[in-house]
Amino acid sequence: MSIGTGIVLFVIGAILTFAIHIQNAFINVQLVGYILMGAGLVVFIVGLVFMLRKRQSITTVRSGVDADGQSVSQRRTSVTPDDEL
Repeated sequence: MSIGTGIVLFVIGAILTFAIHIQNAFINVQLVGYILMGAGLVVFIVGLVFMLRKRQSITTVRSGVDADGQSVSQRRTSVTPDDEL
């Protein structure tokens, strides 16, 4: 969600900066566009960091003995910490 929000903010900022030429006495439209583009870039980078942070790999290895006295080893890999048993 934050990656999409960052892209939308960047696009709106680029439109305000480069495509709209309105003269206002109380607001500088180009400055608002540059601010939105900067905010969009920051939100996009933060979204990428959070997305990559969630993709951790956890491997759980359990060893034990089954009913026949045989050694049993189980290996489970989960993508995120929320998938753990």
